[in-house]
Amino acid sequence: MTDRTAAATRETAETEIEVTLDLDGDGESTVDTGIGFFDHMLEAFAKHGLFDLTVRCDGDLDIDDHHTVEDIGIVLGECLADALGDKRGIVRYADRAVPLDEAVADVVVDVSGRPRFYFDGAFSQPYIGEFTSDMARHFAESLALNAGLTLHLSIEGENAHHEVEALFKALARSLDDATRVDDRRSDTPSTKGEL
Repeated sequence: MTDRTAAATRETAETEIEVTLDLDGDGESTVDTGIGFFDHMLEAFAKHGLFDLTVRCDGDLDIDDHHTVEDIGIVLGECLADALGDKRGIVRYADRAVPLDEAVADVVVDVSGRPRFYFDGAFSQPYIGEFTSDMARHFAESLALNAGLTLHLSIEGENAHHEVEALFKALARSLDDATRVDDRRSDTPSTKGEL
């Protein structure tokens, strides 16, 4: 199997970001975004997706968390697309439902090359520490649009921490499933011959 890794950087007036991704890792991560809860979510994403992930970000957190979270989603999406290459042999589709106590998150993904994003639900509290709860939705959207995913997410629950954590874990598990190489397939999983 070819090496399915990628690295990318992004530097703007709002953020400086470095990301590395290994799709066939062990779930190891080193994350420093300046937002404790977001670090925890990215670590959970790596752990449950079995991705090796490093993320370093110096963002304009004196303003808020928006640019940091959004731009990390952009760069991680670019890394995901780069690591997948021509997508030869991948499973392509996956869905996962993940509970965390009273909360449950559902994720359906198609690694289609046609970026679309759909979200259903609302977070129960507006903030989790210094993390704006709705930024979980925006992170997933930025990831999907930059990785070329069709991504459907839904959440329900009573505690925003549980809702967001279930969402990150379901996203990780579904992406692990969808990007997994199927030994029975030697081509790109599309009747068009490409994704």
